[in-house]
This record gives sequence, C-alpha cells and structure tokens, in this order.
Amino acid sequence: MRVLGIDFGERRIGLAMSDASGTLASPVRTIARRDTSADAVTLIMHAIAEMCRDEPVDRIVIGLPRRLDGTDNDQTPQVRALAAALASRSGVPVDLQDERLSSREAEERLALQERDWRRRKTRLDAAAAAVVLQDWLDARRGP
Repeated sequence: MRVLGIDFGERRIGLAMSDASGTLASPVRTIARRDTSADAVTLIMHAIAEMCRDEPVDRIVIGLPRRLDGTDNDQTPQVRALAAALASRSGVPVDLQDERLSSREAEERLALQERDWRRRKTRLDAAAAAVVLQDWLDARRGP
C-alpha cells in the first residue's frame, strides 16, 4: 500500500511517500507555490502523476493544522477543503492527520544531518510531510 503524505502551506507544499509495505515514510519533494493563487489541487495532482507513473498511490494523508490546544486554526478549513477536492479529483481515499509540532520535529531531525539552516529550509516541508505520514502509518499499525 503506497501512501502519499502532504504538508500543505501557503508558500510550499511538502510531499512524502511510504514504501510499498506502508511501513516507512520518506520525504520526496517540495512544491513551491510562487503564485499563491495557483490551484493547489492541480499542483498536487501533477506531482502525483510524475511521482507515481509505475506504482499508483492507494491513499493520501494530509497534515491537519491545529493549535496546540487541539482547536482549529485559520488554515484548518483550507486543508479540509483541499482534502475534499483531492479525494474528488483523484478518486483516492484521503485522511487527515494531526500535524501539531510536525515542522518542529522535522527541523530537529534535519538539524542532525545538516548544519546549514538554508539547506535545511529547502527540505523542511517534505520532511514535515514525512513526519505526518509516519505518524499516520504508526497509528494504523497500533501498539
């Protein structure tokens, strides 16, 4: 089961992919949204088509932004709308996964590998997508 993880942002969209067994998430790429009016669903659909030529995606997991207390923030409705649109256009089931502190965890992991913050910044969104996806994969496996 191949699962695509998405960390949605106004400027960048991070993408991660699971291995074929649905066990391990890896960062894949970041989509820069230079023009913020660009349709995020179209950008993601193009990326899926490029990344999954040989093996289709069975499910999509999108990080759901929330405040630390668990309540919705300003971006939560946008992500819910993105999830609905992706499910409709792709025909693939879409799940939402709490993404609280995923960027911080991704930053800490990247800092262990790369000292230069400018290089880390270019990989941060894809790494955050991998954290969100790994959390979802781990939750499915259970304790």
